[in-house]
Amino acid sequence: MPEGPSIVILREAAAGFAGRKVLRVGGNSTQDIGRMAGRKVLGVHSWGKHFLLAFDGFFLRIHFLLFGSYRINERRDTPPRLSLGFSAGEELNFYACSVRFVDGTPGDVYDWSGDVMNPHWSRSRARRKLKLRPQALAADALLDQDVFAGVDNIIKNEVLHRIRVHPESRIGALPPRKLSELIDQAREYSFDFLSWKRAFVLRQHYQVHTKTVCPRDGCRLSYRKHLGQARRRAFFCEACQRLYAEGADGDSAGTDA
Repeated sequence: MPEGPSIVILREAAAGFAGRKVLRVGGNSTQDIGRMAGRKVLGVHSWGKHFLLAFDGFFLRIHFLLFGSYRINERRDTPPRLSLGFSAGEELNFYACSVRFVDGTPGDVYDWSGDVMNPHWSRSRARRKLKLRPQALAADALLDQDVFAGVDNIIKNEVLHRIRVHPESRIGALPPRKLSELIDQAREYSFDFLSWKRAFVLRQHYQVHTKTVCPRDGCRLSYRKHLGQARRRAFFCEACQRLYAEGADGDSAGTDA
C-alpha cells in the first residue's frame, strides 16, 4: 500500500495537469467517470494516502488500496481502473485502485493538520488525539489516519524502532518524552522516507521492516504477521524496543521485554 510520501511524489509529478481540460475518460471503474470529460482540473492535492483531483463542485479521490499503481504518459498491459487523457497525448492512468467522487472541495472535507506531510500538520492536535486513546497500542495509534494521515506499515515499524518503543506499548503508558518522540518521528521519518524514495534508495535504509536482525544490537528481530487491531505485519526488536504497559495501580510501567 503506498504511504503518504509516495502520494506526495505522485502529486508533484501530476501537478502539471492542474488547469488543463480532461479530453478523454476511460477505464473499468463502475463510478460515473464520464462526468470529468470536458472539465478542467482545478487542483492536484494529496491528503495522507489519498490522491485528489479537484473540479468545479466536486473532486476525485483515488486510494491505491494494497496493490494500486499509476502511470503518467504511459500505460501498463492491464486495463486501467481510470484513464484521463489531456492535450498533446498526455494522460493519467490508475490501476487496481478505489475511485470515488466527493462533492465540494478537498478543503471542505479534509483536516490538513492531520496529514503528516502537510505544511499545516499540527503536533499539538496529534497529541490531544492520542491522549483520548490511552489504551491504543503504539502500533495501532501510528496507523490511525485520523491522527497520522499518511503513515502506513513501513513508517510504523521504522518509527517504533527508531524511538525504541515496543509496538504493543500502550499510548497511555508512554512517558511524555516518548509520546513526543512518537509524534515527532511520525513526521520526521515520513520526510526521510520521501527523500530516500526520490533518490531510489528507500529499501537500503530499512532498519527492521522485512529484516531479520536488529542493526542496533545484533539480536534476532521478532515478527508478527498480524499485530494489534489493525492486524498488520510487525518487525521489532525485543531487546532494545521497550514495552510500556499500564501497571495494576494505573501507573506507567516499563519492562525490558
